[in-house]
Amino acid sequence: MAKARRDVVDGPPELKGLTVSELGEAMESLGGKRYRGQQLYDAMYIHNIDDIDDVKVLPAELRQAISQNLRLHSVELQTVQTSDDGTLKYLFRLYDGRQIESVLIPSEMRVADGVPRRRTLCVSTQVGCNLGCAFCATATLNLQRNLTAGEIVDQYLAVARHSGLEITNVVFMGMGEPMNNYDNVMRATEIFNDQRTNMAAPRRTTLSTAGVVPGIERMADEGQLIKLAVSLHATTQGAREQLMPIAKRWPLPRLMDALEYYYKKTRKKVTYEYIVFDGFNDSAEDVRRLARIAKRVPSKVNVIPFHDIGFTRPEGFAAQLRPASPERFEAFLQELRDEGVLVLVRSSSGHDIDAACGQLALSEGDAA
Repeated sequence: MAKARRDVVDGPPELKGLTVSELGEAMESLGGKRYRGQQLYDAMYIHNIDDIDDVKVLPAELRQAISQNLRLHSVELQTVQTSDDGTLKYLFRLYDGRQIESVLIPSEMRVADGVPRRRTLCVSTQVGCNLGCAFCATATLNLQRNLTAGEIVDQYLAVARHSGLEITNVVFMGMGEPMNNYDNVMRATEIFNDQRTNMAAPRRTTLSTAGVVPGIERMADEGQLIKLAVSLHATTQGAREQLMPIAKRWPLPRLMDALEYYYKKTRKKVTYEYIVFDGFNDSAEDVRRLARIAKRVPSKVNVIPFHDIGFTRPEGFAAQLRPASPERFEAFLQELRDEGVLVLVRSSSGHDIDAACGQLALSEGDAA
């Protein structure tokens, strides 16, 4: 018996996530002309029209046929939470009743009139996650299914409609492991990166993986133009296994070989993400090991404060994790810089609404 696809959703087929060619085929199947697919593509992805009756360029008969046989919406906005720092967390309901979250993050750097230089949308790629990372709230949800390409793209479109703000960057850093939903993520990326949609250029699109080696190698072989980030968080195999069970399947040496392969094929820098935990991965030896790792291929290191996931009631090792003190955190940064590593600090945007890195777990809080 064939294995069921994890992204199959019962109900009318989605329109979101389809390419121009596929939309043309869909229009022909409903008795329309193939060129109507381009018109529908533009209406959905360029003009962000969310009601088929508003796509006036299509004949009324075709609009009616679409309404009866296909589905324009892939996600439905449920609640929005607003952080004191301007971060917006969106809770979406999917067609099958499951839920996911997305986060719109304004950069701390400002341009004229105090406008953020960037607004980054953190999108989810799975409902839940099965990697079991000790520091991540999403791990408590377990994996329910992959998101379709339409559900990934529609997060962007729904946030853009609701917020009325320009989204400059897209990061696959929300709920789920993007590499374990590779085909749908790359299909969504094709739409994001299409110059005609003007959503997000490849250089403003980042995929973050916990270290799924086959996905990294596939990105290299396909010459994907988007950026690659790797959640590292430890400099030894034993420590990484404690934090991230995936390290047992893809050990640190194997991961590093894959990243060297990626760089040789693409000539693109790698970003390492590193959460600093008190007394666990913040020693002088960790600094030196991290510097050696960072120098194996051109890279930068995003150092991230640990964000509390106590609201998920963690147990065992996860319950023992604590953030490094502010003094040790700053010293860690300086020691890395002294080793010649390019270091950036990930902000704790949205921490007050459980929207910071590692906190997505369908927590609605005081939603507006």
